[in-house]
Amino acid sequence: MVVGNQKEIIIETNNLRKEFNKTVAVDDLDLSVYKGEVFGLVGPDGAGKTTTLRLLAAIMDPTKGSATVDGFDTVKSPESIKERIGYMAQQFSLYRDLSVDENLNFFADVFGVSGKVRKERIARLLSFARLTEFRKRRAGQLSGGMQKKLGLACTLIHEPEILYLDEPTTGVDPVSRREFWDILTNLHVQGVTIVVSTPYMDEAERCSRIGLMYEGKLIECDTPEAIRHRVPGKVIQVSASDRIKARDVLRQTPEVHEVQSYGEQLHVFVDEIETGIKLIEETLANANIQVKSIRPVEPRVEEAFISLIRRRTAADSV
Repeated sequence: MVVGNQKEIIIETNNLRKEFNKTVAVDDLDLSVYKGEVFGLVGPDGAGKTTTLRLLAAIMDPTKGSATVDGFDTVKSPESIKERIGYMAQQFSLYRDLSVDENLNFFADVFGVSGKVRKERIARLLSFARLTEFRKRRAGQLSGGMQKKLGLACTLIHEPEILYLDEPTTGVDPVSRREFWDILTNLHVQGVTIVVSTPYMDEAERCSRIGLMYEGKLIECDTPEAIRHRVPGKVIQVSASDRIKARDVLRQTPEVHEVQSYGEQLHVFVDEIETGIKLIEETLANANIQVKSIRPVEPRVEEAFISLIRRRTAADSV
């Protein structure tokens, strides 16, 4: 399907719902993913991200609603979908006693990739994942980051059009996370559609668009820049002599929309920067709290997400 802005929708869900006994894991999800984009499913543990990916991969059927992938219904045509996708679960099933080469050859067998094509793809994927020099090493002896990259290489052996990645960088070091995302960026440039779930808000910033999930619901879906601007007003970062007391005092100030804690810093949401700084300084001074530093900062996806959740929770409790 091609929409008005000429972007082709390759994945679409309508009132998609999945229940496990009395637990609603995915709650009437309406979602569209454009061909060739990096789409991030973002949210805390238990938000419904993994279940959503499994539904889109035709691994499980929905309780109600529908989903299509490249025009194929996930319930009616699961095999057609599985030919077109690569799915990397949180715990990808590498064979630890097999070498890097042997793992790649095993998955090539699974997907029917043989002969000269197999040899060329394995060589290219090893280079792509920067694993060429480790091709004879057993998978169980690789670092966590290299295991993730090998898992991705195995997922790509049949050159899928669509790639599903379920929290692919969880548990790896920051350098490996960066390297993994460099590889995803290269895949994106090649036109592969990527749907990645992540609890890391800094990774969300690297996606074309993001869907914020909470308790099975999609609460917002837009570009990272648009999501960042969902925060109410401007953001001022404050360091105070008594952070907890400062937080409580500012939260009781009518002109302050919201206060979020980040380590030793407070992020205070106000209407305007200049009047907001003056208000914060005067309010904390009246409470005998020293302001160590104060400056405006750009809102981040994380702040927007927290703000949206708090506002939604407050509205639901009314």
